[in-house]
Amino acid sequence: MTLRIGVDTGGTFTDVCALDEQTGRFFVRKVASTPDDPGRAIVTGVSQLLDEMGGRDLGEVGYFAHGTTVGTNALLTGRGARTGLLTTAGFRDLLELGRGRRPSLYDLQADKPAALVPRDRRLEVAERVRHDGRVERALDEDEVRALARRLREQGVESVAVCFLYSFVHPGHERAVERILAEELPGVHVSVSSAVLPEFREYERLSTVVVNAYIGPVVARYLARLRTRLAELGLRATPHVTQSNGGIIPFEAAERMPSRMVLSGPSTGVVGAAEIARAAGFPDVITFDVGGTSSDVSLVQDGVPKAANGTEIDGRPVRAPMLDIHTVGAGGGSIAWIDAGGALKVGPGSAGADPGPACYGRGTEPTVTDANVVLRVLNPEYLLDGQMKIDAEAARTAVSTVAGPLGMDVLEAAQGVIRVVTANMARAIRVISVQRGYDPRDYVLVPFGGAGPLHAVRLARELGMKTVLVPETPGAQCAAGLLMTDIRADFLRTHLTAPEESVVAEVFAELAESATAWLAGEGVPAEHRRTERWAEMRYAGQNYELPVPVPEGEVTADTITQLTKRFAAEHERLYGYSTAEDEVQVVTFRLRAVGEVARAELHRTPLGDADASAAVRATREVYLPESDGFTECPVYDRRLLAPGHRIEGPAVVEQMDTTTLLLPGDVAVVDELRNLIVAVGE
Repeated sequence: MTLRIGVDTGGTFTDVCALDEQTGRFFVRKVASTPDDPGRAIVTGVSQLLDEMGGRDLGEVGYFAHGTTVGTNALLTGRGARTGLLTTAGFRDLLELGRGRRPSLYDLQADKPAALVPRDRRLEVAERVRHDGRVERALDEDEVRALARRLREQGVESVAVCFLYSFVHPGHERAVERILAEELPGVHVSVSSAVLPEFREYERLSTVVVNAYIGPVVARYLARLRTRLAELGLRATPHVTQSNGGIIPFEAAERMPSRMVLSGPSTGVVGAAEIARAAGFPDVITFDVGGTSSDVSLVQDGVPKAANGTEIDGRPVRAPMLDIHTVGAGGGSIAWIDAGGALKVGPGSAGADPGPACYGRGTEPTVTDANVVLRVLNPEYLLDGQMKIDAEAARTAVSTVAGPLGMDVLEAAQGVIRVVTANMARAIRVISVQRGYDPRDYVLVPFGGAGPLHAVRLARELGMKTVLVPETPGAQCAAGLLMTDIRADFLRTHLTAPEESVVAEVFAELAESATAWLAGEGVPAEHRRTERWAEMRYAGQNYELPVPVPEGEVTADTITQLTKRFAAEHERLYGYSTAEDEVQVVTFRLRAVGEVARAELHRTPLGDADASAAVRATREVYLPESDGFTECPVYDRRLLAPGHRIEGPAVVEQMDTTTLLLPGDVAVVDELRNLIVAVGE
């Protein structure tokens, strides 16, 4: 079994990448996504790619990994399971009360998202545990069975269980889980002490409810896809991506779907970080633009920044994940005029069906249509001819916003590009400037179908000097699946002073769980490693900072280094630190990593700088930087070799994306076949 396959399902396209380990050849295929049944596009794409590789079959695949947004889409569209909730008496309304913060402080008409579990299916259990784990009121199992029967009468498909302080004393939740399995066979059950054994009651409740709400949807999807792939001959265990950038088997993911909310974009970040580090750029900002959104993330010293949670449609989801910020600014984002007569772009998207007007089915103007009108995108076809383009339909669509703005179609199309570039720049400032990082110190790594198309304009907007375009940017998320490890995160809230004995004991318990998990996944001991963090704060503060814990046995020196690292991080982020205030450790985190064989990056010696042999056409492209239409050479990316040099303005086309170079830009192909662009003024 010599083939490795990675599949990423996006809103518009499904990307399939395959690596032949014997020859080192890399194959890419893009097919239209099928939102009604994402697995259909996966099977189609995999089959077409195997045919393209000479009639290979799935029986030769030794590694199969998948990034999916099925769970996230079910949450956003309100198509999750019919869910019930069991919680401590007096707390069933916490799901709607939340934190009491207004998300839009000055918008008096802002609506909160509807609760995923309506009040009549939120039932209270007369049990109580104190903050220190002492049982104030024991669990009445007969009461739980009666409540389970009520939920059965209400036709629930899934149940969430969240009791006070269950992260300290999980016994009550475990007993309820056992009872529900007996009383409600076949119903999905999520308990907070397993999903998120962490303090902050509302966030824990919200997360376990989300896990229960999308659990049956994700489980059915993955089980159906697993069956389809097995019927086609796949013998390898299929894996799916988690939000932390690692992979886990389908069956494990079915139990913990809340850890997959960033399944799709996370592997793109991991792959981009690996490629950029190998190219000599450890500090980068990744820029993933698909059909619906732009996902941005910051990588420091070759390591993607991590976060402990996010908010999706106003609902907190706490889970280990990469720090990815998303905005509705993709190729399919729709341009529109607001009530004040201003041009807006997104967050609405044409998606895969009907798609941009230039694809032949949609009618609303999108960013892709604007790029076709400007002739930055090929006005005749995309995907190496697999998809025909209707340039006239694009002009007609863009004219619907040009008229109200009093502009001609070209000015309106360029206006769409300016607006979406500003939206993308705001997203990058969120993960850089607002976190204390200057984007000018970083290299921009664009990928996704539309990332390289907008990269140099975005770099100019942010003052960034270098852009690195990977060899297969349009399928980077799928390719990243071939560069990631098996990962699982273990955590526990335990409020304590940073004392040697306590820190050592908690990490030893987490390490025991991690070792058992790695052994269960069949990871050899020599390919196992762990990473540790302590979330720390000054006493009285409401938020913590993650601080890496030195490797090895926990000693007095470990505690000294930990305290110094916390002070340095607090100083960097907030501008001060103090030696007088008491320091606390709040939550302990340990990541188990099982290293797998990765796709290797092959280097080729640099050759001649003359890239003229790679020019396959010229095209008049509308560039305001050149005061109008400018004749640009169009390069075939497949014909570009290491050492080739390209001066802008120019267009570089390949099957999965298009790269635009503006006047003053200079691109060089490096040893890894990346395009390294020195951005002009």
